[in-house]
Amino acid sequence: MSAPRILIVGGVAGGASCAARLRRIDESAEIVVFERGPYVSYANCGIPYHIGGVIEPESKLLVATPELFRTRFRIEIRTGHEVTGIDPAARTIAVRNLATGAVSSERYDALVLSPGAVPVKPPLPGLDLPGVFTVRTIPDARLIRAWIAERGARRAVVVGGGFIGLEMIENLRQLGLEVTLVEMLPQVMPPMDPEMVAPLHAALREHGVRLALGDGLASITPEEGQTLGVRTASGAVHPADLVILAIGVRPDTTLAKAAGLALGERGGIRVDAQMRTSDPHIWAVGDAVEVVDRVTGLPTLLALAGPANRQGRVAADAICGRPTRFGGVQGTAVCGLFGRTVAATGQSEKALRRAGRTDFGVVYLHPNNHAGYYPGAARVSLKLVYRIPDGRVLGAQAVGTDGVEKRIDAIATAMQFGATVFDLEESELCYAPQFGSAKDPVNLAGMIAANALRGDLPVTPWEEVGRAWVLDVRDADEFAEGTLPGARNIPLAELRDRLSELPAGGPIDVLCGTGLRSYNAVRLLRQRGFDARNLAGGYATWEMRRGL
Repeated sequence: MSAPRILIVGGVAGGASCAARLRRIDESAEIVVFERGPYVSYANCGIPYHIGGVIEPESKLLVATPELFRTRFRIEIRTGHEVTGIDPAARTIAVRNLATGAVSSERYDALVLSPGAVPVKPPLPGLDLPGVFTVRTIPDARLIRAWIAERGARRAVVVGGGFIGLEMIENLRQLGLEVTLVEMLPQVMPPMDPEMVAPLHAALREHGVRLALGDGLASITPEEGQTLGVRTASGAVHPADLVILAIGVRPDTTLAKAAGLALGERGGIRVDAQMRTSDPHIWAVGDAVEVVDRVTGLPTLLALAGPANRQGRVAADAICGRPTRFGGVQGTAVCGLFGRTVAATGQSEKALRRAGRTDFGVVYLHPNNHAGYYPGAARVSLKLVYRIPDGRVLGAQAVGTDGVEKRIDAIATAMQFGATVFDLEESELCYAPQFGSAKDPVNLAGMIAANALRGDLPVTPWEEVGRAWVLDVRDADEFAEGTLPGARNIPLAELRDRLSELPAGGPIDVLCGTGLRSYNAVRLLRQRGFDARNLAGGYATWEMRRGL
């Protein structure tokens, strides 16, 4: 049999990893990658940091060059070539050479689509004005850097408070620009629960970023001189020398739709577990495809490099006849902002509520990232969401300055194996004073949730605070610095001797600073006949929720 001819449309994460994997499996295959841009494999996640001057020079963003693919893998890379059409019946693609305009027809035995995603640009006035940019490619970075340098830009408006928006804010501030964030929703990092990103709001304000939250973009207009006016739904106008649109991305399905390939209900290319489309000779990977959420079992879109790389490998294995399966996604992600780190995996509480689910519990905790007696200990605020009654972990979110992503990675890995909170409390994790604690935050999260499921530590949802008698068991000086409305103070050390001051009937919500003393108080009170419940995460959680 003749060697198979495998064509790949698009490089970067999914297409490039698929090509390399194909060669490692099949030395005889003819592999050709078509990329309409000038680069086939680059780190687009590093682009904001290149704009800010953290990553220099530009060549540092290049993961692999056409020359490397040719010499190391004998893979042909054709940059500057745009695939304009697919003929599934004839198994051919139409390709335009962007330099010459010449169009050719290319035959394939297997075709892999990795077109990626395109930035969202809503149909609003002024989004195509000079000085308005999206952040997706190396050429985008060049344009932004040149604009800032040549125009002496001093003020920037970033529209969108997701990953790219926050990273651009940090890097524009690194360059000394004044920055305003415009976000339609009342919080940054929209997929996360609002209280978990409250520390990011504080960090933004501490670094001089003006926040226009809950106020969406309405239009962009040219003002006097070279200034742009960014008008929001409220009527406010924010002056800017440049505007960064970081509203989000949508899957690029132009080729797939024209070829008659099936799309999913979320708008991405529909694929099976082997990344095969509705055509048996065409596969698709990366930001353009619709995949399964491991937690909910529902279709979802996820524009992240990690899943795209794994999908490329799965497609290559499937093309070569190997048994393979893409297991779905959890949305595990991390973002850094002015020394803070925020990370998440799985489902958030608000996503579950939006889906109408009520079969879950939530716990908060605020332990140190490593042993408190070792210098440099810092708080990690962690939220764990688990299923009732079996305790299966549904998601987790964390924010802090150090050790955040380490905990989310551990929980994300456990979730892939169907872990429960009972597994988390028994997890064996690294411990030395400078790295962790004998009871790691992951263990503690599992213990708290397991105690709640066993009935040892009933938890009152924060949404229900105020319906019961509130007891604060911190010391008097801590209580004086702030507490919940209507709370009474009986320090834990005095509680056994002051039980007569508690109401005999009705529930009692107990809090302390972060949840440990209140846990001890709840155990004490329940054994004395009181209907005591814990306010998870204590006053630290209250402050996060109040800081929205």
